Amino acid sequence: MKLSLAFSPCPNDTFIFDAMIHHKVDTEGLVFDVVLQDVEALNLNAFKQEFDITKLSYHAYAYLMHTYRLLTSGSALGKNCGPLLISKTDFTIDELENKWIGIPGKYTTANFLLSLACPKLKQKKAFVFSEIEPRICRADIDAGLIIHENRFTYQERGFKKIIDLGAWWEEHTQHPIPLGGIAVSRKLPLSLQQKINRVLKRSIEFAFSNPKSSQVYVRQHAQEMDASVMQQHIKLYVNDYSLDLGTKGKEAVYYLYDTAQKQALIEYYPDDIFVPPSS
Repeated sequence: MKLSLAFSPCPNDTFIFDAMIHHKVDTEGLVFDVVLQDVEALNLNAFKQEFDITKLSYHAYAYLMHTYRLLTSGSALGKNCGPLLISKTDFTIDELENKWIGIPGKYTTANFLLSLACPKLKQKKAFVFSEIEPRICRADIDAGLIIHENRFTYQERGFKKIIDLGAWWEEHTQHPIPLGGIAVSRKLPLSLQQKINRVLKRSIEFAFSNPKSSQVYVRQHAQEMDASVMQQHIKLYVNDYSLDLGTKGKEAVYYLYDTAQKQALIEYYPDDIFVPPSS
């Protein structure tokens, strides 16, 4: 059976999906039609229900709970891995109140965290994440929110960190930070959703056991081609929560949505947002 599958070209995604899309593990008869897109493009296409399986931001999923379920495998969730607000100038948060901030998309978890931590920063412009640093350099924006591998290299290009939103989240909630997850269409039979979850977990287990196996595929699509940066990226975003969210990971996700609900950003959400385990 062929299913459409969309994820980002970032090293953490290509690392976890490599084994299943290249049939290095048992896919239980599943074949995948793969599309790679920037995170905000993935979010926007999820609203159109373009794909059977898609990577998306946990922020975007807040508005898609009735059309998708979350897999318990494949998430980018952890500590010390949140988005950073940077600039060429050493601004304070108050000094940025009437200045333009570049964000990697309206529905990214990065933007959601910025709204929670710095609610006075209202002037935002959305760009593909790789455009944010050049936009700051051209003075199109005053500061920008960076994600992915840029967090490892921004200092080399003379940028200054204003706030680490991941550290802010962890300090205020005592939870790991939920950034992105893998969602599956509710139109698919539950047994198929569960099969997809098993296959993805198998793919991640293979990636952990055979880290060199995915190197060619990861390098082919990486924004930063330096091997050490790619490995730092994978190590930061792929961890035990990626294998299985478990109780602690799910609690962090629920806390995110409870917070959004209290802020009147979302309404009541269903109890069955996660694909249940196979019986």
